[in-house]
Amino acid sequence: MRPAFEEHQLHSRHHYVTGVDGMRTIAVLGVIIYHLLPNVMMGGFLGVPLFLLISGYFVTDQLLRKWDRGSINLVSYYQRRFLRLYPILVTMLVVTTAYITLFQRPLLHHIKAVIITNLLWVYNWWEIFNGQSYFDRFGGESPFTHLWTLGVEAQFYVLWPLILILLLKLFKKKIVKWIVLILAVLSAIEMALLYDPQNINRVYYGTDTRAFSLLLGSWLAFVWPRAKLSDRLGEGARRFLNGAGVIALILTIISFFVLNGQSRRTYYGGMFFYSVIGMLLLGTIVHPGADVNRWLSNPFFKWVGQRSYGIYVYQYPVMVFYEAKVQIGAHPIMNAIIELLLIVIISELSYRFIERPLKNYSWRDLPITIVNWFDVKRRGWKQWLVIVPSLLVFFVAVTGFTTPDRAPKTTAVQTRIKKSRHATAMRNKMIAEGKTPKVNANSKSLQKKYGLSKQELKKASKLQVTAIGDSVMADASESIQQVMPHAYVEAKVGRQGSDAPAVIKDLKASGHLNKNVVLNLGTNGPMTSETVNNIIDSIGKGHQIYWVTVHVPTKSWEKTVNNQIKEAAKKHHNVHVVDWNRQSANHDDWFAGDKVHMNENGNVQFTRMIVESILK
Repeated sequence: MRPAFEEHQLHSRHHYVTGVDGMRTIAVLGVIIYHLLPNVMMGGFLGVPLFLLISGYFVTDQLLRKWDRGSINLVSYYQRRFLRLYPILVTMLVVTTAYITLFQRPLLHHIKAVIITNLLWVYNWWEIFNGQSYFDRFGGESPFTHLWTLGVEAQFYVLWPLILILLLKLFKKKIVKWIVLILAVLSAIEMALLYDPQNINRVYYGTDTRAFSLLLGSWLAFVWPRAKLSDRLGEGARRFLNGAGVIALILTIISFFVLNGQSRRTYYGGMFFYSVIGMLLLGTIVHPGADVNRWLSNPFFKWVGQRSYGIYVYQYPVMVFYEAKVQIGAHPIMNAIIELLLIVIISELSYRFIERPLKNYSWRDLPITIVNWFDVKRRGWKQWLVIVPSLLVFFVAVTGFTTPDRAPKTTAVQTRIKKSRHATAMRNKMIAEGKTPKVNANSKSLQKKYGLSKQELKKASKLQVTAIGDSVMADASESIQQVMPHAYVEAKVGRQGSDAPAVIKDLKASGHLNKNVVLNLGTNGPMTSETVNNIIDSIGKGHQIYWVTVHVPTKSWEKTVNNQIKEAAKKHHNVHVVDWNRQSANHDDWFAGDKVHMNENGNVQFTRMIVESILK
């Protein structure tokens, strides 16, 4: 996110807007906390529109000033931006590729495409068609997912000067101003029209559907040019600006906690309205007559602001690699602090040894620099401590990059889920046609397998159940329908809790929502209290709900989700807790390698617990 993090410095060396460091700090903290603890700050992803607003404003402000002076040097413009962007991006790509080559080889799948599209600044479009959802926080997270923003900003840097120059040549400046605002509104409308809850990637990663934040910043540059803002304001005007800034700041922070990235409202104007609020905040910061700039200026914000590009770029690899090795579910806060410290340390090293030395570096001197770098005689033997590790990392990364691309091997869990989904689809069809097979309650092997008595098996065989869940439920569906043949199972890999109300509505419409409803939701991400209530309300009071607690020791939201389920059971007499999390504790032998999905024995135990809970 370098452009947003440093663009305001380019306006004038003598007019550094220190308060923008505060705005960037708020934005980057929001994003990082969202990634570390999505259950704590579910709207932290809104830090990105703040970055885009900053870029849009300062780039356009600079271009308009140069246009008024009669010249825009596009070659110089492009050189400054991309020579600042590339060093950190390339460093991150090389080091990350080297790490996954050595320790997480399945992530090498598509590595060539990932690196090339990032270097060409079109990675966001690659993710639209090939990447995972930004909100899918479970199972094979990519350490590169967050780089979509760099693609959006870089494309803006390349295209916007050309578009702006064309508009200024065709129309008067006053008309161009309103064209820019209209384009921003059209971008927001396009986001709403293209929004698909089953595939958010198109509107979330798309340059066109995210352009409204950039364009609102650009529009602000037309109506609020820094060169024409006076620091001599009347007391009333100053108070008005300060009040507007405080209100905008409060609304910005509140939005971090209340706006859900998977809610329809976010894409039906919510993100656009948020960007308008951010634009107002930015406007009060850059105005020299207001006090907001001074209020958001302090050593901490300055420190974060200087390192914010590195903090943003390195954050995701640190999180993905750390959480692949450490089960953070039991102590999410402690592990989040450790991850944050690692991000800060790496970003500080990057700032000291890469960003700061290259800030004013003349790239024409690169050949001489390389020769001097390898001049061990002059620099001494300690230079080998830099050369050898650097070359090793580079060659390991090249090895990973040139490795033939192979899709990761299908795991036993994936194979079983695929098989179970096919069997479940066939069984659901039979249930719909009234051709449900019977359970042999006298079967000793079945009694022994599930630890159920003859009477329990007989009762279970008559239960009318609807089971709604994610991949964990999909994995166990065959076992569930073996014991409860009337169980209609609707399970989908990657399902979020927010998807459930629509699924329940469809089940009601088709007549497959039975009196007993088993829920297994929350594995793939945290749920809001509103989502939990919507799920329960969608099912209705005429049903008994058996909500299975989640077992996700590798994710920070495990405790939060389980506490929400237990709270819901306290508030609603028809909601019952099936405490799989407690029952499965200290039973690693029930789970596959990911510690979340069960093995065959785990599926049996999972099914037995659900049956016993309903029969009670």
